[in-house]
Amino acid sequence: MTNSMNRFAVSSLLRRWRVPLSFGAALFYFLLARPTTGSILVGSAMALLGIAWRAWAAGTVRKDSALAIDGPYGFSRNPLYFGSALIAIGFALASHSVALFCGIIVFFLAIYWPVMRQEERHLRELFGEAFEEYAKRVPLFLPWKVRNGRGRGEGQFTWNQYWRNREYNALLGFCGGVALLFLIKYLRGLS
Repeated sequence: MTNSMNRFAVSSLLRRWRVPLSFGAALFYFLLARPTTGSILVGSAMALLGIAWRAWAAGTVRKDSALAIDGPYGFSRNPLYFGSALIAIGFALASHSVALFCGIIVFFLAIYWPVMRQEERHLRELFGEAFEEYAKRVPLFLPWKVRNGRGRGEGQFTWNQYWRNREYNALLGFCGGVALLFLIKYLRGLS
């Protein structure tokens, strides 16, 4: 088996298992977290930015039916994962643990970087030259470069699309996670 076939197999496996692996990591996180009121508030603010960014992206993307190039997709080819990274950093800050912070960053990169690359291959196959042109103008992950011109307008945000993509689950998870952090803080008698 060649190296590219091995990478594809690993990224396919990670793509399928990223959510269950994240739930396992969350359990580990909550067992080791030592949150304070300040760390929860700072981390929650960062995570809320990620929730908002993901909501914007989820209300814009029509998966596999149209190439999303508007809204957050005009700034990052992976705005859902960028939003997830902000959420992960927020919860890392909320944990009030340097070890957990480092672990979360490594976990995120190990899981999501190969998944982003596999999804890029899928989009290249699906949208061909349109994706190639888009990829030349818009960065893979960090939205640091302002796009050149507007997209075609096919990917405008709608609440119906937000609900269709079930993005409300991220908000529910955020609320549950913050509530659990406050409970852990209370039960452990942390300041």
